[in-house]
Amino acid sequence: MSGRSDLLDWAARVGAVSAEALVMRERCSPASARARLAAAERAGLLAGTRPLVDEPRLYALTPKGYRAASVAGRPPARIGPSSARHAAACALVAAVIECAYPDLCVSGEADLRVRERAHGRPLASATLPGVHPRGVAVHRPDLVLWPCSPLIGLPVAIEVELTVKAPMRLRAICDAWGRARCVSGVIYLVSPQASEPVARAIEGSRAQRRIALVAVSSFVEGGNVLGLPHERTVAVGA
Repeated sequence: MSGRSDLLDWAARVGAVSAEALVMRERCSPASARARLAAAERAGLLAGTRPLVDEPRLYALTPKGYRAASVAGRPPARIGPSSARHAAACALVAAVIECAYPDLCVSGEADLRVRERAHGRPLASATLPGVHPRGVAVHRPDLVLWPCSPLIGLPVAIEVELTVKAPMRLRAICDAWGRARCVSGVIYLVSPQASEPVARAIEGSRAQRRIALVAVSSFVEGGNVLGLPHERTVAVGA
């Protein structure tokens, strides 16, 4: 079992974590996971919230927690009723991937934003058509799977789609991922209701070679990481 510093580092990278995700990531008992998260909350390192009664309690780093994780200066993750289900799913997906591939690293959208700001260029984002008032319009994935070294390959973008976006919006995102060359490919994890719209968007953008469509339920419940060996996982679009 990893220590508190690893827990804080994970929360800093993913954005929000849950006891369910911690159980999956570390193969510990639910009681142990809840106890560790509660202890970090009592220490003022994590802030717990449960905006939806049918979703798990989510924990995000406090300013003190960010300082303890040596990533001070980031705003605390905002988790509300509209984002709680998605945040919980992203935590579970991140846990599945890290459990299957412990030598790789998974981070969330906020962490990617910080990395790209530091480098001054897209590292795992897609450029959308049009121009944002503050510059070029950029779409960032929900999660990024990073190779252990840039020399091995490019990162993999991971989208977690639980609700149905407008068809034009989905098509624009898939078009952008089809053109993005800063990632080796995209894994689109979808709920049953989002599966068909996303599939149509992928087909319409002719991005089948760049985007893999997977049911989020089978991915999480079965620990399915596309059934790919290690080297293919960081080269989905190859």
